[in-house]
Amino acid sequence: MKVTVVGAGNVGATCADVLAYREIANEVVLVDIKEGFAEGKALDIWQKSPINLYDTRTTGVTNDYSKTANSDVVVITSGLPRKPGMTRDDLISTNAGIVKSVTENIVKYSPEAIIIVVSNPLDVMTYCAHITSKMPRTKVMGMAGILDTARYRAFLAEELNVSPKDIQAVLMGGHGDTMVPLPRYTTVGGIPVTEMIAEDKLNAIVERTKNGGGELVKLMGTSAWYAPGSAAAQMVEAIVRDQKRVFPVCIKLEGEYGITGTYLGVPVVLGKNGVEKVIELQLNEDEMALLKASEKAVREVMDVLDNMPVNA
Repeated sequence: MKVTVVGAGNVGATCADVLAYREIANEVVLVDIKEGFAEGKALDIWQKSPINLYDTRTTGVTNDYSKTANSDVVVITSGLPRKPGMTRDDLISTNAGIVKSVTENIVKYSPEAIIIVVSNPLDVMTYCAHITSKMPRTKVMGMAGILDTARYRAFLAEELNVSPKDIQAVLMGGHGDTMVPLPRYTTVGGIPVTEMIAEDKLNAIVERTKNGGGELVKLMGTSAWYAPGSAAAQMVEAIVRDQKRVFPVCIKLEGEYGITGTYLGVPVVLGKNGVEKVIELQLNEDEMALLKASEKAVREVMDVLDNMPVNA
């Protein structure tokens, strides 16, 4: 099995490191536009293989997609973080140009690959990669729900003083402050979370989850990377090992939840064919209203991309 990670920054390098350490693939290729950057990160990861005892070979290349040929899965982490003075539209335009170019190269050398998008703004970058690739929706997806759900579960574990291993949760919608955590589908060792925590504390955790990325930016002055990189690697593992894991991922909806054409996070079954099934939960009126509000917010950003020359 061969996996390519495009973008050797903090998120991409973390993803590659987890893939190697867990021996999820035989070969991991890191690609970056900065001369020598991916080569150095890959070499560093390879040099710790005798210490951490793994066989996965990691190689790095500078903008040479021929070395990524015949990849089974490709993770796209490329893109710029939002800088002071940069508008949302500026960020979309810049990163859409990057994601479009990367996707074109991926399809050229690995036409059968499954693509996982991590670049931000996540939902619209997944849209960009999907329409550029012209692949079935089941083979182009975005990583956001696993990260957001992990944050939600970590905060709950901290509040309840229990192991995060025992917390299961579902989170839907867009990646950002319109995400839709679902306490009704959250359990602790099989026990509904609502029986273990006061409503006000649960609501506070939900709000903290919605702003989880922003909290880290305020603390560090940059975006997170350990959790996002690990979340992307977990999706790769589910695909490569055909685990049939149930995860929330960003995918184009085609009638599910009464939504068509918008890219939103929903629970799916993830296996060797990519998204093998979209799971439709029986949402109540309040939950559906939140999902529709999230759809509206994501659709507005998609419309921005539609009106840009990069998408012509």
